[in-house]
Amino acid sequence: MRTAYTTPPATGHRSASVAGLNIFYREAGPADAPVVVLLHGFPSSSHMFRNLIPALADRYRVIAPDLPGFGLSDMPSPAAFPYGFAGFADIVDHLLVQLGAERYALYVMDYGAPVGFRLALLHPERVAALVIQNGNAYEDGMGDFWATTRALWADNSEANRDAMRPFLQLDATRFQYVAGVKDESRIDPAAWIHDQFFLDRPGNDAIQLAIMYDYRTNVALYPAFHDYFRAAQPPALILWGANDPIFLPEGATAFLRDLPQAELHHLDTGHFALEDKLDEMVPPIREFLGRHLLK
Repeated sequence: MRTAYTTPPATGHRSASVAGLNIFYREAGPADAPVVVLLHGFPSSSHMFRNLIPALADRYRVIAPDLPGFGLSDMPSPAAFPYGFAGFADIVDHLLVQLGAERYALYVMDYGAPVGFRLALLHPERVAALVIQNGNAYEDGMGDFWATTRALWADNSEANRDAMRPFLQLDATRFQYVAGVKDESRIDPAAWIHDQFFLDRPGNDAIQLAIMYDYRTNVALYPAFHDYFRAAQPPALILWGANDPIFLPEGATAFLRDLPQAELHHLDTGHFALEDKLDEMVPPIREFLGRHLLK
């Protein structure tokens, strides 16, 4: 017997002025529903959640911002905005206050993970639950892929910045989407082409290099993140593309040291797991959020 088709809720594409910047965000779902905040990774934007948002918005108010320098949010010069993860967390924090989101679950991926964990350090009482997808917080998850970046952290020289520039090119963006994926036909090429369009804007390379250098401050905060996990014990669902060469599966398992009650799923895919495993990810996400947000 076929079930009746339900039209997914419409997604709004909106902007807000936050600390003098125009911040673009996607929003869907009932205004009075529990809030789920989606924080994107590099080199993407809220566009990476285009398929997940309608899968959650029947029950939740879903908010997915573009960080400054990404997607459709403003891209001020590095001289005008302190590109880094402390600044990103501050922008997201102010946006959520403006939108009246007083308590929320966080879905964090890649760059979105340290942004979300910094939010949790600022306001642990506001974080109802964590969904962590290839978003690292442990040295265990960082392998040989990070050698060039670690050289930059040790010496922010022109030579080391130039060594990072290949990561901003189309081949590298495509690699992030297809590495570790068993069936590439499930990956929409428009996803990496969309990301590359924004990376290729004049001046964006300097922004991305500044962010890459600042990522070292997240690694320095790992002990503080671990302290938060142990003290607050937020409900956590960990969904990890196990074939990800950027954040290794050992990084997923490491969360269990500090969040022993977390639910962990290893997925047979790579970094951008939502692109080809949405059908496997939505059921556990909905079940998890239902237990912790609809009580």
